[in-house]
Amino acid sequence: MPTISRFTILLTLITTIFLPSSTPDQKDESCLTHLFNSFQDPAGNLHNWTKPTFQNPCSDFTSNLAGATCNNGRIYKLSLQNLNLHGSISPYISNCTNLQSLDLSNNSLTGIIPGELQFLVNLAVLNLSSNRLSGEIPPSLPMCIYLNVIDLHNNLLSGGIPAQIGSLVRLSAFDVSDNKLSGLIPASLGNRSGNLGGFNASSYSGNKGLYGYPLGPMKSNGLSVLAIVGIGLGSGLLSLALSFTVVCVWLRAAERRTAAEQEVKISRSMPDY
Repeated sequence: MPTISRFTILLTLITTIFLPSSTPDQKDESCLTHLFNSFQDPAGNLHNWTKPTFQNPCSDFTSNLAGATCNNGRIYKLSLQNLNLHGSISPYISNCTNLQSLDLSNNSLTGIIPGELQFLVNLAVLNLSSNRLSGEIPPSLPMCIYLNVIDLHNNLLSGGIPAQIGSLVRLSAFDVSDNKLSGLIPASLGNRSGNLGGFNASSYSGNKGLYGYPLGPMKSNGLSVLAIVGIGLGSGLLSLALSFTVVCVWLRAAERRTAAEQEVKISRSMPDY
């Protein structure tokens, strides 16, 4: 009996340590529930995202949810691209604390990028490209220090690029092209050196307000210097021509007036016969 008891205890410990718990993770459940409620799914691609499944999304090393992948009983990857999803991104996505990859690209999502993404401390891949997301890039995003990919291209994002993003030492892919961003590209991104990979102009193209390396200098919102000089010279010449014309007309009128006065004087001085 003592031998059996020791074996049972050992087996229990191994099961507890190395196998995923059958107890549903409440954080993942909250994350998935709120995320689903924030989405609109007209094509029905998330038909199996139902409440019973949320309560135990990772019963094994796999998941019953479309686009979800599990690891050790936790959601670690969400691949929901090209699903014609509408709606917004719930800030409760931060409850999926084991998430390492989030891909919501090529949908029709609107609203802002939630700042709560900073709590996904294991996040390595963030792809929110080709949606209609607006607002600013959260300055707290670099709190996800393991980020390797940030792809936000083809959205409606505005404001500047947070300089802190340049501090992400693992960042190897960065794309914010085709948005409405403005301001100076942070030197921490434009002049990455050493083991930090740099990003070329294609990462920033399509943002009329962005400037700095690797793009060109800030563009003037008004006329070019050459155009201003040309307008100034043209205006000066026109003014000179008008002044010259006025002087000529005045002199001609003065000559005629003088000639008329002289004729009157001559006629008065001549004797009558």
